Amino acid sequence: MASGQPPTVIDVRTGFEFKAGHIPGAINAPVWKILLRLVSLPQDKNAELVVLCELGPRAMMGKALLGFLGFRKVTLLAGHMAAWRRSGLPVVH
Repeated sequence: MASGQPPTVIDVRTGFEFKAGHIPGAINAPVWKILLRLVSLPQDKNAELVVLCELGPRAMMGKALLGFLGFRKVTLLAGHMAAWRRSGLPVVH
């Protein structure tokens, strides 16, 4: 965020959950798709990534996997998607 460019948001929920409502600009990348490299991720391993799921457990797995793949700046979204919706922030359907 300090660089003036927003981080890449990685939503590790299922495609069904993602289509039901997600953060604008988020990339849908369930953990299994990251593992099998079936999702397009930033080429820059220093890119800021923010990972989320509905409540947290899948996001923690996604964060660990992204770290294993060499991404160095990976954080979890506080409160995840549930908190995002409760806060009334924008959601795309």
